[in-house]
Amino acid sequence: MTPTRLPAAARRTAALLVTAALTVTGCAYGRAVTGARDAGPAAARAAVPTADVVAGERRDPVAAALLSAAVRARGTLTLAASVGTPPSSTYLPDGTTVVGQDIDVANAVGKVLGLRLTREVASFEAILPALDSGKYDVGTGNFGVTDDRRRTLDFVTYVNDGQGFAVRGDSPLAKVTSLTQLCGLTVATGAGTTFESTLEQNRPKCAEAGKRPYDVRTYAEQGALWLSLQQGRSDVVMSTINGLRYAVTQQPGLRFLNEFKRLDVGFAFKKGTPLAPAFQAAVNHLVKDGTYARILAKWGTTPSALTTSRISPPEKH
Repeated sequence: MTPTRLPAAARRTAALLVTAALTVTGCAYGRAVTGARDAGPAAARAAVPTADVVAGERRDPVAAALLSAAVRARGTLTLAASVGTPPSSTYLPDGTTVVGQDIDVANAVGKVLGLRLTREVASFEAILPALDSGKYDVGTGNFGVTDDRRRTLDFVTYVNDGQGFAVRGDSPLAKVTSLTQLCGLTVATGAGTTFESTLEQNRPKCAEAGKRPYDVRTYAEQGALWLSLQQGRSDVVMSTINGLRYAVTQQPGLRFLNEFKRLDVGFAFKKGTPLAPAFQAAVNHLVKDGTYARILAKWGTTPSALTTSRISPPEKH
C-alpha cells in the first residue's frame, strides 16, 4: 500500500499526538509513568474538562457498612490506575495531575465509602496480575468485563463501553458488522488488549471465507497507533468506543466508523474480594443521587451509562 500524503495541518496534528502519547500510559497501551512529565502542546490543545463534580459527595453509612471492620479502621485502599487518554483518563498539562471519567468515579466511590484511595499509576498489563498477588486492592483502566477475565478476577461495573472502529475519511469502509470485512486490510490496535485477542481469535475466518487474512499491528503507544492510520500504514483502528469517538474529534481527516460490540467496564479486584459488594453499593448510590450522571455528562459519555452496577456480569455474545 502506498501511504496517503496528508495535508500539512494533519501531519502537524499527528506529530503532536505522538508527543503527547509518549507522556502517558494508555488504558490498554503499555508502560507505566514513573514521574512527572511535560504533557506537551497536544495535551493542552484538547479542552479537557476540569470541573469538580464530586466535591459534594458524602459518606453513605449503608454502603460503608458493607466494608470489613479492618478496612473501615484503616481508612485507605491502594488503587492502581492505568492512565491513557480522555474520556477514560489522562494527564493535565502539568504532567502530574490525572483526570478522567475513571478518576472521577473512583474518587466519588471513595467518598461514599468514607475511604481514601491511594492511587498509583501502573501499566495496563501489570495491573491485573498485581491484583491477584495482593499488591493492590483495586484497579482501574477501562477494564472490559470478559468471560476470560471473570475466571481469575472480580469486577464491579460502572460504565458500558466496548469495541469499535475508526478509519481515515477516504476509507471505503462504511460499517463493520463482521470481522471478515477486514480481510486483506491492516488493523491497528493496542498491545495486550481485548481488541488484539478478538482479532487474533477471528483471523482464521478470513481463510475459511477464501480471503486473505487481515494483518494485526499492535502498538504500545496510542500516538504511534494513530500516526499509523494517518500515514496509511494501517487501514483501520480497533479500540474503545468512547476513546475512538473522542480521538477523531481531535484529529483531522479521521472518522468514527461504528460500534462493534458493547462491553461493561468495571473496577477490577482479586478473585473472591470482600470489597465488591461495598463498591457496587457505592456506584448504585452515585446513580441514585445524580453524581454518576454528572460525571458522564462532564466527559461526554452519557450514552454509556448503566442503570445499575453489577458484580462480574457475564459477557454478552
